[in-house]
Amino acid sequence: MVVFIIFFSTLVRSASGFGNALVAMPLLALVIGVKEATPLVALAGLVIALTMLIREWRELIWKDTLVLLISSLAGLPLGLLILTAFPENIIQIILGVILIGFGFYNLLGIQLPVLENPALAVPFGFLAGILGGAYNASGPPVVIYGMMRGWKKEAFRASLQGFFFVSSLMIVAGHAISGLWSGQILKEFLFSLPGVILAVFLGEMIAKKITQENFNRVIYIFIVLMGILMFL
Repeated sequence: MVVFIIFFSTLVRSASGFGNALVAMPLLALVIGVKEATPLVALAGLVIALTMLIREWRELIWKDTLVLLISSLAGLPLGLLILTAFPENIIQIILGVILIGFGFYNLLGIQLPVLENPALAVPFGFLAGILGGAYNASGPPVVIYGMMRGWKKEAFRASLQGFFFVSSLMIVAGHAISGLWSGQILKEFLFSLPGVILAVFLGEMIAKKITQENFNRVIYIFIVLMGILMFL
C-alpha cells in the first residue's frame, strides 16, 4: 500500500509539477501515521525533484527560485517545531482552507493580482518553509506565487523542481537531525524507489499533451481536491 501511494503521488507530481506530498500525506497518515509518513515523503520528493530537474533545468527562473529558497530557510525551523509540538489537525485545517479558497477563486474566473517584483516571493517562501517542515507541504505557497507571476507551463514545472530540490534537501536534513528517520522508513523508501522513477517518466508524457489553458484548470481543480483531503 505504501509503495502504491508513493507511485501514484509521484505520477501526480510529474504531470502537474507539484502535489505528491498533498496526495501522499493524507493517505499515508492512515496507513503508517504522520510521524513516519513525513520523512518518507520527503525522501521520495527529493528523488522526484532531482530526476525532473535534470531534464528541465533550462526553463528554471533562477531569480524567483532563489528568493523563495532563502526566505523558506527562515520558516523551516518553525515548521519542524510545529511537527513535533503541535496537533497536526490544526495544520491540515489551515492548509485546507487556503487551498480550497485559492482554487475556487481562480476557477470562478476572478483575476489574481499580478506580482511584478520577485522580492514579493519572501512571504510565500517563508510560509512554504513552515509548511514544508511541518507537513511536507511546501508546494502550495510556491504554486500560488508562480500563478500570480504568470509563469508558463514549462517554467512553472522547472522552477518548482528547483525550489523543491533544495528545500527537500533542507527538510530531509532537518528530519534526520530531529531523529525522525528509522530503519523502517528507509526500507519503505528503497522499496518505493523504482516506482518513483517510473512515475516521473509517465507523468512527463502526460504533461506534454496538456495545453497551457487546460494545465491551469487542472492545477486549480487539483488544488481544491487537495484542500478537501486536508479535512479527511
